[in-house]
Amino acid sequence: MKSLIKIVLAVLVANALWRASTAYISYYRFRDSVSELALHTAGRNDSQLKDRIMELASMYDEPVDPEALDIRHEDNHLVIQTDYKKPVALLPGYEYQWPFVVNVDAFVIVPTRLSDLTNPK
Repeated sequence: MKSLIKIVLAVLVANALWRASTAYISYYRFRDSVSELALHTAGRNDSQLKDRIMELASMYDEPVDPEALDIRHEDNHLVIQTDYKKPVALLPGYEYQWPFVVNVDAFVIVPTRLSDLTNPK
């Protein structure tokens, strides 16, 4: 009987670890994709960035609220911030609302064309 209880507990812990790690792997992939997007924003406005971030959130199954997504430009920095809670079923019948925060600060350099340097307007 003791070994059965130990096996059940081990299965429950393994299940919880699997579900939590799956949620974190998805979060890290989403955050890395947003970071990569921030580095390569050439010519995109905030609306286009927001649309692409929401596409990435959908692709990685992250429940990001478009209203909670904050995109700011500070000098040569692009700051993208959002936070959300993702339901993670740690135990059968128990779902925990796990909080996640995305905070990306990318240094953005907009290249100038050689023709712009030789023929200033």
